[in-house]
Amino acid sequence: MKCYVLAHDLGTSGNKATLYDDAGRMVGSAFDGYSTEYAHTGWAEQHPADWWRAVCASTRQLLQECRVRGDEVACIVFSGQMMGCAPLDKAARPLRSAIIWADQRSVAQERWITEQLSKEDIYRITGHRVAASSTLCKMLWFRDNQPDVYRATHKFVQAKDAIVARLTGHFVTDPSDASGTNLYDLDSGTWSARILDAARLDPAQLPDIRPSTEVVGTVLSNVADEVGVPAGTPVVVGGGDGVSAAIGAGVIREGSAFNYIGSSSWISLATKKPIYEPDLKTYTFAHMLPGMFSPCGAMQMAGGAYAWTRHQLGTPEMRAALALGLSPYELLNAQAEKSPPGANGLIFLPYLLGERSPYWNPHARGAFIGLTIRHTRADMIRAVLEGVTMNLRIVQAAFMAQGARIEAMRVIGGGARGRLWNRIRADIYGVPVHRLAILEEATSMGAALAGGIGVGLYPDFSLIESMNRVVEVIEPDPHAQAIYQQIFPIFEAAYQALVPIYEQMAGIE
Repeated sequence: MKCYVLAHDLGTSGNKATLYDDAGRMVGSAFDGYSTEYAHTGWAEQHPADWWRAVCASTRQLLQECRVRGDEVACIVFSGQMMGCAPLDKAARPLRSAIIWADQRSVAQERWITEQLSKEDIYRITGHRVAASSTLCKMLWFRDNQPDVYRATHKFVQAKDAIVARLTGHFVTDPSDASGTNLYDLDSGTWSARILDAARLDPAQLPDIRPSTEVVGTVLSNVADEVGVPAGTPVVVGGGDGVSAAIGAGVIREGSAFNYIGSSSWISLATKKPIYEPDLKTYTFAHMLPGMFSPCGAMQMAGGAYAWTRHQLGTPEMRAALALGLSPYELLNAQAEKSPPGANGLIFLPYLLGERSPYWNPHARGAFIGLTIRHTRADMIRAVLEGVTMNLRIVQAAFMAQGARIEAMRVIGGGARGRLWNRIRADIYGVPVHRLAILEEATSMGAALAGGIGVGLYPDFSLIESMNRVVEVIEPDPHAQAIYQQIFPIFEAAYQALVPIYEQMAGIE
């Protein structure tokens, strides 16, 4: 009986294969890694052949460990890293390495396209700022610098779509991945003729757009043995990783929002209309649910800032954690709890690697502000947690200023484990924080749900409510809220005051 969904999440460090049963329960997972090549400063490439190898290896490992036969798999479905550019020939073979999301080489192409069409127009069409990291600029880079590859390319695709093409022979993408390319018209749900004309790109080199839940083909006989499932197994296209995570977090209706906390962090919503922020602070993806959108604002360093704190300020906790067999973050949280809300007036700006949302300033830098002789290490640790959350509060405020409704904030990712940080989030966001049962598998879970819906194994997206339940609700504390409301405008003003200093510092680095 075909009662399992096989979900693949093609991330930056490797592919995770996850198996879900017909009730939506996770049965097991397997991971196979691959490397990123950084040939020059600002470059980041991966080879689609490594993605394929990882998908095949993780599939075989997972099915073996779970003692599931390939003919019991109802479908294969995908989530994956977004905003890349993989050039494929007509046989779905890569013509060279893919340029992935982290690559920033296309600065000249970004400049050129904004001379053809204003950045405001591109934002209004696509919901995204024009950026060197976008698929649009990467395609232009191929045209300008590797014209032979550009002319030979049948389709430029995202990571998950490269594997779908190899499995099925069909070149497709879904609205969520398409909407991260700087080439997708959010209003019409199609590739933007206006941007393609301005960029002088051939729309025939883009994949067809299909719903995230659509069965777009079946596993070909010439790859079935290699991948470890029978020929004819249905393949559902799925979605980009950020939007798949929204599904896995249960953000499927207006009023719902989630905050992912990993090395970076973002807040994302479900809305019936795109959110176009006047200062371009945020961006909007197409949701995996037809007719819905996924506005988002991602900051650069969140858990990454706490990891820096652990290494630079947390030596005693790291030593004690090693001896006690605990996570050093548990001990850092205990230390931070010794400091009151507001960290005794100490403010931390979390811009350790520049910043994306809300400021989009690569020159921004971190800082402790208000440091006095009376401040303790506990104050500094707490200030880091508060500073990251204050920055995300700016993103939340930008959405709400455009009329978005946020009734509660669901939290996922490794940074959602700590009760103290969830308490700080509730008090700064001013809404209840909902911790979910499954924090770090939400992306594959969202993809699996799309796959199960696509083959009729699952009824609809509302199944996520039982797949990933809310297990804890943290209500805001009015006293702490009042303190943070005083600090918040100072936090914002501190960044603005330092902008000219950041520019001066950039000149001497």
